[in-house]
Parts: sequence; C-alpha cells; structure tokens
Amino acid sequence: MASQKLALPLALAWLLAAAAAAGRELPPSAPGALDARLAGLFGGGLVQCWSALLQLRSCSDELAVFLLNGEVNLGPECCGAIQVITRQCWPTLLASVGLTVDQANVLRGYCDAEGEAAAAPPPPPEMGA
Repeated sequence: MASQKLALPLALAWLLAAAAAAGRELPPSAPGALDARLAGLFGGGLVQCWSALLQLRSCSDELAVFLLNGEVNLGPECCGAIQVITRQCWPTLLASVGLTVDQANVLRGYCDAEGEAAAAPPPPPEMGA
C-alpha cells in the first residue's frame, strides 16, 4: 500500500522533469556568441559601455589623483573611456566609480579639450624667420 502511494507522486515528478527537460533543448552556441548576441540586441552599445567602464580600471591612479588633488592629467585611453561613457552610454555610470556629476563633467570637458588639441592641425611655419 505504501508503495502505491509513493508510485503516483514519483511518476508525476518524473513526467514533470521530462517535460521541463524537453522544453529546454537549446541549440549549441559557438564560443564568443554572447558578444554577438548582445551586439545584435543592443546595437553594440551595451558591450561598448561595459568595455569602457572596464577600461577605467586602468585609469584608477589618474582618477584617484583627480579625486584627491583636483589635478586632471588623464591619458588618451582613459579619456576615450570617459568620452564613450558620457556620450554613448549613461553619464551617471561614472557614479559607479565614485564620481559626482560635476566631477564627471570636469573630466569630460578635459577629455574633449584634449581630443580637440590632438585633432587640430599643427600651426603653419613662420615665414621669414
């Protein structure tokens, strides 16, 4: 009698498990396919934003000097990451590394000015000198 009471719940559990497993059959995905799927879903922006945020790790010393002394001296990689985050992602994302909105605006202004200075053509040579 006890085995009959146990047989019905056991059979139901087995059927539910089999149905759940059959419904979860997924085609195998190629390695690195997650990046491609995210790029397809979000136009590449999500991956680019996370990459830029991770790039800020290489700028941690420069950002610490800025936060402690107010001295801004950022390298091109750090400025590139800040520009991606503030222009193409969420400007408030910089708060996740401890920056206020005002500090983020100062860094963005600095990086914009540095980018313009690097893109500007050199001055023409002086005539007659």
